[in-house]
Amino acid sequence: MFRNQYDTDVTVWSPEGRLLQVEYAMESVKQGSACVGLRSNTHSVLGALKRSVSELSSHQKKLLCIDDHIGIGIAGLTADARTLAKWMRNECLNHKYVYGTPMPSGRLVTDLADRHQRTTQTYVRRPYGVGLLVSSVDKNGPHLYQTCPSGNIYEYYASAIGARSQSGKTYLEKHFESLGDASKDDLIMHALRALSGCIGGDGELTKENGSVSVVGIGEKLVLIEGDDLQPYLDRLELEGGNDGGDDEDEDGEGESKEEAKDETEAMET
Repeated sequence: MFRNQYDTDVTVWSPEGRLLQVEYAMESVKQGSACVGLRSNTHSVLGALKRSVSELSSHQKKLLCIDDHIGIGIAGLTADARTLAKWMRNECLNHKYVYGTPMPSGRLVTDLADRHQRTTQTYVRRPYGVGLLVSSVDKNGPHLYQTCPSGNIYEYYASAIGARSQSGKTYLEKHFESLGDASKDDLIMHALRALSGCIGGDGELTKENGSVSVVGIGEKLVLIEGDDLQPYLDRLELEGGNDGGDDEDEDGEGESKEEAKDETEAMET
């Protein structure tokens, strides 16, 4: 992974045609806490695991409100995410001031991808070490986008990023075909089931480390945390807890012990 001859600058190509510093930024996304997203025909939902530096500290926020119709979930460097969130909020405010209407989510995400890409082509700047899941609603309905430090963007029915996210992806791949007609509460439960499979060791999903955001057609973005999240966690416990992790173990797609150890030692993002 570390090829010091070609990773001293973001604009230096390796003989294999790779930009190694961009790949390093993508690795920081994989080491961040897990974030999942999914959408139906009427709603778009994000779920995230919050980390705390120690037992004496509060948990870092992983879901941020951009506008009444747009929210983001982050995995990677939290400071980089705050910078991008501030820029996105300004873009939404400027668009609303000039045109009098909410900014289309597709345009905002495309501009965000361009902002990511510019850092990969300029030697005085480093790539943003954060990946985003963007949930939104506009005149075309709900959307879920994923951004990458390389400048790529993707639109998904459901996705997961961050550490141990493969378990969440496995669960979502098995259930995404039924998401289109799912209700808001059903989407939230699917997000929590996918999240519960992303927790390593003896950890469990609680109202302190869990966070969910919901936005729908005709509904403003709402963050569900703390006591508001507890009823959904109680329902999850009655159902028997984690389906995602069990499915992954049966398929043999779980991460190795060495990978789990590396992620445990990763920076608290």
